[in-house]
Amino acid sequence: MQAISPRDVQSRLEKGEKLQIIDVREPGEVASGKIPGAKNIPLGQIPNRLHEVSRNVETIMVCRSGGRSGRACEFLVGQGFENVKNMSGGMLSWSGKVE
Repeated sequence: MQAISPRDVQSRLEKGEKLQIIDVREPGEVASGKIPGAKNIPLGQIPNRLHEVSRNVETIMVCRSGGRSGRACEFLVGQGFENVKNMSGGMLSWSGKVE
């Protein structure tokens, strides 16, 4: 599984790069703030909402600390997704803007 640092995600977003960010935390956790533009799909809902995840864009998976998003990455790769990365440290390591 590939990892990407929160700093790299922030830098790439600031440059206007097209990234698909999927936040796998529960709605109550996301209410405290998420990366601007991130889509919230709780980990347990990913199998049923797979159609909402594009295969054509680099996908960054995010959670609170990196564990759940790592499991989500493994699942997506098992479903044939190729360009999926786990944001190391999760939102605990994110210092950028939140919405």
